Amino acid sequence: MKILLVNGSCNFRGCTFTALEEIAGVLKKEGLETEIISLGGEPIRDCIGCGACIKCGECVFGDDLVNLFVKKAREADGFVFGTPVYYAHPSGRLLSFLDRAFYSGGSAFAFKPGAAVASARRAGTTASVDVLNKYFTIARMPVISSNYWNMVHGNTPEEVRQDLEGMQIMRGIGQNMAWMVKCIEAGKTAGVGYPVTEEKVRTNFIR
Repeated sequence: MKILLVNGSCNFRGCTFTALEEIAGVLKKEGLETEIISLGGEPIRDCIGCGACIKCGECVFGDDLVNLFVKKAREADGFVFGTPVYYAHPSGRLLSFLDRAFYSGGSAFAFKPGAAVASARRAGTTASVDVLNKYFTIARMPVISSNYWNMVHGNTPEEVRQDLEGMQIMRGIGQNMAWMVKCIEAGKTAGVGYPVTEEKVRTNFIR
C-alpha cells in the first residue's frame, strides 16, 4: 500500500515539507510505502474548464506534472496534500494543480482517504484546510483527521519542530491514515467492495 504526499509549497524542504515528513515517518513505521511529491517553484497553470480531458482522458496542457501525478494516483491508496498559508488560503500552485488533477482524473481518487495539512506562521490554517477538504468530499473520499485541526505553526522548519502539539497532530494523521487504508484493504479481502454509485445528477436552476 502506498500513500502519496504532495508538498504544495515552492520551498522543497520548508515548513510544509517538515509536516509531511513527520506524517511519512509514521506511515513507514506502519509498513506503508510513501512518496513526497514537491510541486516546486515553476508556475503551474490553472484549469480553464475546457473539458478536453473528458474526451482524451487527461489534461491537455503541456506540463506533465498533473498527468504523471494522476497516473500515480490511480495506483495509490491514500493522499496527503500539504500547503503553506497565503492570505488565509492554500497556495495558488496547489489549487491550480488540484483543480486540474481532480477535474481530469477524479476517478483516481474516489473512495481513497485524503488528508489536508496547512502550515502557517500564525493564522489562516483552518480556512486553508477547509478549502482542501472540499476536494475530498466532492470526490467521495474519506477525510482523515487527527486529534485537533490538521495544522502546524512556525516560520521555519526548526520552529515547526518546536510546535510539539502540531507534530503530534501530524503523527496522528499518519496513524489514522494507516488504519483507514488497512481497514479498506481488509474489507476488500472480506468481499466488501466500494459502494455502487448513482449516475451524477446536475440540477441547473436557471431556465
